[in-house]
Amino acid sequence: MNISELIGKTITGINGMKNGSDEVFFTTSDNKKFKMFHWQDCCEHVQIEDVCGDVSDIIGSPVVVAEEITGDTAQPSGWKEPEYCESYTWTFYKIDTVKGGITIRWLGESNGYYGEGVDFEEI
Repeated sequence: MNISELIGKTITGINGMKNGSDEVFFTTSDNKKFKMFHWQDCCEHVQIEDVCGDVSDIIGSPVVVAEEITGDTAQPSGWKEPEYCESYTWTFYKIDTVKGGITIRWLGESNGYYGEGVDFEEI
């Protein structure tokens, strides 16, 4: 499932949207629930590094943009690659409504063998 499933839906609740979190739960006005997370395994760590914008801006209005941007070269300004990990992946999620929007910045780090991506699914 892709985060674009949120387009046209109205988010009524969000839990877990904070730096250091490894899962976020969304509730929509049609009583659907979605989870953004990573199936953790050995030798990897995936978590939210930052949330840019006011989360309240995406609650109560229909979502007009919900997209994912992933890459190991899309580094935020001033960020230094950790010396201890062999691989990392940034995953950015942009969610906008007519009231405003947010960008959720996830960082996945591993030894290069394990996945570093973020999953999105209906629960």
